[in-house]
Amino acid sequence: QVQLVESGGGSVQAGGSLRLSCEASGSTDSFNCLGWFRQAPGKEREGIAAIYIPNGRAKHAASVEGRFTISQGNGRNTASLQMHSLKPEDSATYYCAAGACIVLGQVTLESNQFYYWGRGSQVTVSS
Repeated sequence: QVQLVESGGGSVQAGGSLRLSCEASGSTDSFNCLGWFRQAPGKEREGIAAIYIPNGRAKHAASVEGRFTISQGNGRNTASLQMHSLKPEDSATYYCAAGACIVLGQVTLESNQFYYWGRGSQVTVSS
């Protein structure tokens, strides 16, 4: 089993910034990617960003490219999501996930490539 715990969520005004963090524990050799996903009420879960741990290669969804950045903690099974220029439509529950995200040589944001999930952290962006 892998346990993932998110932190750093909260409320912010449009245009502001937040930083989410995720820490993995347990059988941490059972995955090679960490990712961030979000889900708003009435919407499907959306892949936001993922990072391939062995070389740090990352992918970001087009909807957040240039605003959000995923990064890996040095020497730890952690991942952060730095969010800038937040918009009301970014409001959602954000989930950290761990899995195997390399498909055909590229990082994927497909949720079925991730096996372990945190319980989520709420992000609310007001206008």
